[in-house]
Amino acid sequence: MTTAAQYALPRAGNGPAVHSLTLDASGIPLSALLSEPPDGSEPRATVVAVHGGGMTAGYFDGRARPELSLLTLGARLGCTVLAVNRPGYGSSARDLPDGETVAAQTGLLRSALADFAERHPTGAGLFLLAHSFGGKLALSTAAAEGPAGPLNLLGLDISGCGHRYAAVPEGPLHGRKNTRRHWGPLGLYPPGTFSGSTGLVAPMPPREEAELAEWSERFAALAPQVRVPVRFTFAEHEGWWRHGDEDLADLAARLTAAPRVVLDRLPGAGHNISLGWAARTYHLRALAFLEECLMPG
Repeated sequence: MTTAAQYALPRAGNGPAVHSLTLDASGIPLSALLSEPPDGSEPRATVVAVHGGGMTAGYFDGRARPELSLLTLGARLGCTVLAVNRPGYGSSARDLPDGETVAAQTGLLRSALADFAERHPTGAGLFLLAHSFGGKLALSTAAAEGPAGPLNLLGLDISGCGHRYAAVPEGPLHGRKNTRRHWGPLGLYPPGTFSGSTGLVAPMPPREEAELAEWSERFAALAPQVRVPVRFTFAEHEGWWRHGDEDLADLAARLTAAPRVVLDRLPGAGHNISLGWAARTYHLRALAFLEECLMPG
């Protein structure tokens, strides 16, 4: 886990500070990273960043190149960015050593976000930006929201998550046999990414690992219940998910209640988009989608 001390100081220059905090998820502590507009103004909206399996919230604050950090960029553009360690990661790993199912994580995340909204201004609402396994949690959270839900959910932006697997993990999720699927060509990432990844990588809790094979069926049940705009991004070198034209057309067709579904491809990127050279491009596109979700009408 990335320690709080690493996030106690602001960035170089006048950039936004990134702080650690703890959220109350029905009695379970969820650790998180927070950045807010540096001028102290009311945020346009709050971006809730949800990491993937075997990662932590620090995934969205890659230190190899600070300019690639979602937390820094989002705050500079007037948003609050909250990167949450999912249940079973960070501070909650002590209470949930086996992790939790997607359904249980959904209730805990919703509770944690309600706690955050009571203590912090959230602007126009919450926008979930999720990666990989976090995309499953984002879709489940949106499906549970219902019309005019209490979270005031604006939309979803999901990368590295589809609905049809291209492969299943061989051995441990972050073992050598799966390296290519996680990262793609290593030249897609800045120097220092891997030497500095100790705080970003964590064991995947067994309860969520046990659910991996069930996702296609779970997606089919959740998709018709999502009632907010959704954007999916697939990296050029995505290895875990099928993302041919027919696969993406079927994915979009299942989101029958979403007012808008956007499908995007990102060249020069591997599965872990937010740690690569393409991270800034992806984050800018995601934040542009948020701006579209904020437009009246």
